[in-house]
Amino acid sequence: MLALTACAVLAGATSLLAVGEWIADAPAQLLERLGVRPDPLMPERLLPAGSTVRRLPARIDADALDRAVGRWFADRGPVTAGLRGLAVDGKSLRGAAKAHGRKIHLLAAMAHTTGLVLAQLDDGEKTNEITCFQPLLDTVADVAGLVVTSDAMHTQREHAEYLLGRRAHYIVIVKGNQKNLRKQLKSLPWKEIPLQGRTKNIGHGRSEIRRIKVAAVNSLLFAGARQAIQIKRRRTDRKTGRITIKTVYAVTSLTADQATPAQLARLIRDHWTIEVLHHVRDTTFAEDASQLRTGSAPRAMATLRNLAIGALKRTGVTNIAAALRRNARDPQRPLGLLGLA
Repeated sequence: MLALTACAVLAGATSLLAVGEWIADAPAQLLERLGVRPDPLMPERLLPAGSTVRRLPARIDADALDRAVGRWFADRGPVTAGLRGLAVDGKSLRGAAKAHGRKIHLLAAMAHTTGLVLAQLDDGEKTNEITCFQPLLDTVADVAGLVVTSDAMHTQREHAEYLLGRRAHYIVIVKGNQKNLRKQLKSLPWKEIPLQGRTKNIGHGRSEIRRIKVAAVNSLLFAGARQAIQIKRRRTDRKTGRITIKTVYAVTSLTADQATPAQLARLIRDHWTIEVLHHVRDTTFAEDASQLRTGSAPRAMATLRNLAIGALKRTGVTNIAAALRRNARDPQRPLGLLGLA
C-alpha cells in the first residue's frame, strides 16, 4: 500500500483522494507487481478502499518512514569528490495543523548538489529547530567530511561541537543572536584584506554582485572556527534601479588548505537550494494548500513528496512538474524510478 501511494505521488497526486483515484485506474500488471492480488471469487482486483488509503499515512510511523527514505537516498547517492554540502533548514506545512492548532514544522537535511533529502524530523510541540538539530543529524549514518550549512538560527556553539565530534565541518551565518561573535567579526581588519572573489548573477528581476573576503582566525568565540568570512551583496532592482548593499558574516571550521574562498562562496550560496525543494513542494504538489491533518498523514505525504522529487532528480530531471505529467501518462514509470520494475 505504501508503494502504491509513493507511485501515485510520483505520478503527480497531490492529495489522498488523488492517490485513491490513481490506484483505482492503475493497470492490473502494476497492481500485481505491488502485491494487489485478484479476488478469488470475482474477476477483479482487491483494491484498497478509500478509508484504507486515508488510514495508512495517518497511522504510519513517520520517523521510521523518514529514516527509510533517507537511507534509500544515502545508499543511492553518487560518490563525488571534493567538498560536499548538507543544508539544514525548516519548513512549515501551512495548511496542516495538529491538536490545539499547532502548525506542523519539519526540519530537513538536504545534500547541496543532488537535492536528496537525507533526513527529516518534526519539531514537535515542545521543541524547536535548535533542539532538533542534533536529533535530525543523528539519523544520518555518516556525516564525516560533510560541510553542514544552516541559517543564523543554528549558529550555536553546541551545534558546532556536535559536528566536530562527528568529524563534519560547518559554515554558519552570524547575526544578532551571536552578538559578541558578530562584534568580533566586524572588528577584523577587512579593509586590509584583499578581495578574494566576485560573482555576478541576474535573475528574478534583479542583478546581484557578491564579493567575498576570507581571513584565517584562531581566537573567535566559536568552537572550531578556522576562517572568518565577509560577503558583500550589491543588489540592483532592474525595474526601479534601486540599489541595496548588505554585508553578511560567517564562520567555518574549514581551514584555508581545505577550502578556497571560491569554494566557501559556493557552499554558502548552495545552501539555499533547499528553498527550491520547498518551492517545488508548495507550487507543484500544492503542499501549503493541503489541509490534511489526521495523525501522521501531513508529514508522511511531505516525506513521499521528498521521495518523488529526489527520485526524479537522481535521473537528471530539472523540471519536476513536466516529469510528473510524463509519469501520469505511463503508470509503469514510477515503478522504475523507485527500483520496483
